[in-house]
Amino acid sequence: MSIPRTKLQRASASLLTPCILEKIRASISVKQLLLEDQDYLEAVSKAGRLMSESLAQGGQIFFCGNGGSAADAQHLAAELTGRFIRERRPLAGIGLTTNTSALTAIANDYSYDEVFSRQIEGLSRTGDVVVGISTSGNSPNVLRAMEVARRLGLGTVALTGKTGGKLAANSECCICIPSSETPRIQEAHILTGHILMEIIEAELFGD
Repeated sequence: MSIPRTKLQRASASLLTPCILEKIRASISVKQLLLEDQDYLEAVSKAGRLMSESLAQGGQIFFCGNGGSAADAQHLAAELTGRFIRERRPLAGIGLTTNTSALTAIANDYSYDEVFSRQIEGLSRTGDVVVGISTSGNSPNVLRAMEVARRLGLGTVALTGKTGGKLAANSECCICIPSSETPRIQEAHILTGHILMEIIEAELFGD
């Protein structure tokens, strides 16, 4: 005799509930640490000012990352060219992860490590800012993007995990999330990105 679907659903839900609660608590725990992390708070403030100053002077903000971090890069670029909360003019946010022709050509002709840095060399101007997103802080193509950005005199902001990885020493402003778990870091990255967007809108368009 088959068990009615509703009973199966209830049984499945009861088994999954502890796991769901555990992950929610883990996410809350990381965000609680952020509230108490002075280095994090200062880094976010510094990054927000750096990005706001660039945009106020007609600069561009470039975002890059891999996998889930690529999705975050595109998400945050869209918050600038579209809008975040308030109605205002579009701002120059560019996701370096979106042009598949450029990505595949550079990876094929040079190296995957160069897919972001060559775009930065070709598209950037003095006063621009590059935001590199890497949960480990060690993604070779993001590191290379930061190295080129610094050589060109651009502003550099990194979003990373607990240690900051190699990005900590290769960025002007490194925002470290106090966790070693990729999902928890990524959840805090998008929270941080949204905070940065709100700082930018407040700085450029009033409180």
